[in-house]
Amino acid sequence: MSSETQKPKPRLQRVAELFMVLALAGMVVAVFVNVVLRYVFNTSMVSYEEISRLLFVWLVAIGSIVAAYECSHLGFDMVTSRVSPQVRKLLFWLTQALVVVCMLLLLWGSWAQVQAGMASYSTVMGYPLALGAAATLVLAVGMLVVALRDLRRGAPEPSHDGSVLDIE
Repeated sequence: MSSETQKPKPRLQRVAELFMVLALAGMVVAVFVNVVLRYVFNTSMVSYEEISRLLFVWLVAIGSIVAAYECSHLGFDMVTSRVSPQVRKLLFWLTQALVVVCMLLLLWGSWAQVQAGMASYSTVMGYPLALGAAATLVLAVGMLVVALRDLRRGAPEPSHDGSVLDIE
């Protein structure tokens, strides 16, 4: 598909990608500054380690949601490429239902972690640990929305060569 005919990305996806760029840039700066401080001045800033760790957790969570939205997670089709279209659709519905169940469990557990983290604070910077746990809460909600969208769309149609086409 040429770039002229591609649909523009939704605003929320562009915001998520901008956040990922800023988080990655923040991690690079924090780690680079700490390395320079360690090897040149024989000191370091411990808060930069906490910042980079927190940014990494959020980067992975938001990146996973974006990858799920774009249907670009790694796929394993050794079984689905060898079954009939009816079985392939059944397996699609089954896997999507399992994803929804897993995301509901993750949502439940993440919420408990956020509540527990409100009373606990990071050692160096003193932010509530719920800030890190909230990343998995956002991840669960985002992936749940994507899974429900995929369920609403239904199973993708197979292409002429037998492989499954992208949902979008």
